[in-house]
Amino acid sequence: MTFMTVLIIFIFGLCIGSFLNCLVWRLNQKKTISGRSICPKCKQKISWYDNIPLLSFIILGGKCRHCRKSISWQYPIVELVTGILFVLVALVSFQFPVSQFLSFSVSSLQLSIPTIVKFFRNLTFVSVLITIFVYDLRWYLILDKVTMPAMVVALFINLYLGFSFFNLLLATVISGGFFLLQFLISKGKWIGGGDIRLGALMGLMLGFPNILVALMIAYILGSIVGIGLILNKKKKWQSQIPFGTFLSMATVIALLWGEQIMHWYLSISLY
Repeated sequence: MTFMTVLIIFIFGLCIGSFLNCLVWRLNQKKTISGRSICPKCKQKISWYDNIPLLSFIILGGKCRHCRKSISWQYPIVELVTGILFVLVALVSFQFPVSQFLSFSVSSLQLSIPTIVKFFRNLTFVSVLITIFVYDLRWYLILDKVTMPAMVVALFINLYLGFSFFNLLLATVISGGFFLLQFLISKGKWIGGGDIRLGALMGLMLGFPNILVALMIAYILGSIVGIGLILNKKKKWQSQIPFGTFLSMATVIALLWGEQIMHWYLSISLY
């Protein structure tokens, strides 16, 4: 893997990020994914040269060419984050040494079909989680039309990669059941049904014990951000927060570094 390969993966991630932005908007507007992109404000169709990921936003100065209204910063941020995450997925999936990347040398990677499948699995999972993150952040809603198909994909691809059905079932019951219990106790006041299904999806994506890492990280992140917002008087104690955003972030972290985090945690606990 050379620097050029990493660059290609980054550009591919930018393109997927652009697609995810489009997908999120069309899901909210209940539109099909086919057809040309349009400006959400003036409804003018966007030309291909104004739809180049990241670059077009910079060239246009963050404004629509037609109506000159501001383009949401969501678009370049999602594109950039997706590109960076795709590169991280590649580095982690192929266990690529950073020192070789910096010297632009070729790595003697032992490629295999399971490794390649795992690479594309992780790209798919990250894309789904980014979609859930952005949608929940904007509209406080986790869509079944995103989580339900992703569950099927996660189940079959992880079974192919060697996860046992019992392992995936255990992780799904732990995560989905954990949120279901909160839902029943609070009568739907603490979390919504979408969180339960996202919890099940997390279990199918991560398996056991990585699902425990994701849940721990999600609640740590949620607590830190929630308390920070309350202290800055942006939220009140009873205010709703889009918890799916923290679950999505935590799942990405556990997907890429879950085993290392688990080993680190057990080492300091036993010590």
